Amino acid sequence: MVRRDAFSPVAGNLSRSGRIPLRRAVSVFAMVACAVFLASPASAESISGALARAYGFNPDLNQQRASARATDENLPTALSGYRPTVTANADIGRTWQETNAANGTSSRTVANPRGFGVTITENIWNGNRTINGVRRADSQILLARENIRITEQNTLASGATSYMNVLRDTAILSLRRNNVEVLEQQLRQTRDRFQVGEVTRTDVAQAEASLAQGQADAFTAQSNLQTSIANFRQIIGIEPKNLQPARPLEKLLPRTLNVALGLSLVENPAIQAALHNVDAAALNVKVIEGQLYPTLGVSGNVSKRYDPITSPGSDVLSASVVGSLSVPIYEGGVVYSAVRQSKELLGQARLQADLQREQTRALVVSSWGVWQNSRAVIEAAQSQVRAAEIALNGVREEAKVGQRTTLDVLNAQQFLLNARVLLVTAQRDRVVASYVVLASIGRLSASTLGLSVVAYDPTIHYDQVKGKWIGTSTPDGR
Repeated sequence: MVRRDAFSPVAGNLSRSGRIPLRRAVSVFAMVACAVFLASPASAESISGALARAYGFNPDLNQQRASARATDENLPTALSGYRPTVTANADIGRTWQETNAANGTSSRTVANPRGFGVTITENIWNGNRTINGVRRADSQILLARENIRITEQNTLASGATSYMNVLRDTAILSLRRNNVEVLEQQLRQTRDRFQVGEVTRTDVAQAEASLAQGQADAFTAQSNLQTSIANFRQIIGIEPKNLQPARPLEKLLPRTLNVALGLSLVENPAIQAALHNVDAAALNVKVIEGQLYPTLGVSGNVSKRYDPITSPGSDVLSASVVGSLSVPIYEGGVVYSAVRQSKELLGQARLQADLQREQTRALVVSSWGVWQNSRAVIEAAQSQVRAAEIALNGVREEAKVGQRTTLDVLNAQQFLLNARVLLVTAQRDRVVASYVVLASIGRLSASTLGLSVVAYDPTIHYDQVKGKWIGTSTPDGR
């Protein structure tokens, strides 16, 4: 069971005195981490454990890995242009031939012609389409690997965000529920004072309205928590239980914004993917242009025929080697159109790479600003909580001697509640912002975070299939 004092620093004692020790208020997440559902301390979930689970089992990440494995097959497909094609054929039949000569004689021939043969065809030169196709396949494979990194970073960042959202929304729900308890007590006290004539019916109505608003806010907080739990389940793969506090990744971040920007241009996988896409598009132009060049090839054939109709009862063995040259003259304009189209797509890919650089730069600057400002927001929220506690205590004491109204007490209490919600949110934002900054520069990975996982290596499957000449089974046996 979760101890009651695990809740009290955040919400358990927005109480009759309205005071919460400041030394506890400044460490909100450490207090609420044990408040996510009923679970034993031994089953506590850390953010590293949650992200490790997402790294291994997230469906979006695994489908991207499967897509990269499928892209690996582009290389054997391209390499097939270097290899011969071999076909075998066989046939069997029965023929009848009857001849009637002018002199009145006739003859009949019955044969069972049959035979078999093998043809081998080898490409010698095809306008460099094969070599450029192989290079294009390599660029496509590198692009697919960068897409894995993009999805991995997005999954880890989303996992960290969902983890912190559950902690935040659990704390806020606890604050809201505790506020309802305090408002209920406030309403009872106000009604008692109304009975003895110390306050008016207006004061009672104000307390009732505040309680109704507090209950509505609690229901909204509960709905928000359920949404965060659903997102956690979608990304991590399990229900959150007894989440531990998490810290910002400050030690893993660059020291300055300029350093972060420089790293992002080199290491961000979205930029690298865009550059590989440019390479693939440029090579695609060359592959299509190769269709306008001559094609040189050689083919060999060996066949044997039995019982031909022209010479029943005999057999014929034949063999041939033929070189061929094919020169395209005019293809109706389809190839020229394809070349022009591929050049436009190349220009688009280059513009996309430029756009991706600008988008990455904007993301680094914005996420860096959020992370840098989050510390100031937390300090301001802590000061606000401290001041709101003092103000609430003072208003309550003044209300006892008639210098403050019930509305003043309710307003002070609501101000303190809002300050605590702001503090919880600010601490969540600082942790999330650190993950976003690390992702924006391209360094949010399982190895960087030190997750206890077996790192996925896309080169293993690549090495298994790149040299395959034959076979329909995948390396995993399917």
